[in-house]
Amino acid sequence: MSPRSAAVNEELRRRSRERLLQATVELVDERGYEATTLADIANRAGAARGLVSYYFPGKRQLLQAAVHRLMHVELASRLEREPRTRDGRELLARGIDAILGLAHRRPRLMRTHMAGILTAEGFIQCPEQQRLAALLRGTVASYGSADPEGDYRLLRAQLMGAVVAILLPGAPMPAERLRAELFQRYGLAWELGFPPGDEPPPPGL
Repeated sequence: MSPRSAAVNEELRRRSRERLLQATVELVDERGYEATTLADIANRAGAARGLVSYYFPGKRQLLQAAVHRLMHVELASRLEREPRTRDGRELLARGIDAILGLAHRRPRLMRTHMAGILTAEGFIQCPEQQRLAALLRGTVASYGSADPEGDYRLLRAQLMGAVVAILLPGAPMPAERLRAELFQRYGLAWELGFPPGDEPPPPGL
């Protein structure tokens, strides 16, 4: 049997990494961060325990990469959903809805992710984060930004703040209200994207 080509080996590595990332998302969503071990993740992914350490220096880095991949996949899916469009305002609305939607549907996972970013480890650069950044930057550019990099960073900060506000224990903000504020900031009509209702919430809700 001839040895596998470099391209085949690279594809196998990519698939192994993605299985680990998907397993991390599933387990932390189901059990929480502390109750999920690296061995659990390896078992769910059908991989050797040592493979986790080969790709990631620790559990926190693995979680950030996993959530960034989830955010990238969700954002790409929303941006490409039918009807396809190149309208920058519609794309930005879809992007905002994609991120806020994850906070609404996966609160445990996203709360754990945000808590990790706010700890000593901070914001970890990884290939998954870079793909997410490129997609958001492209969305901002489609919206008509003259400074896509700067405006991407501002949008990222605003989305992170909105996600924290949605997930804040004991004092959560309604996602609809935060969506309305972001849409107003960017001059987006409520019906763009994937609105949670026919009308925006009344002021003060």
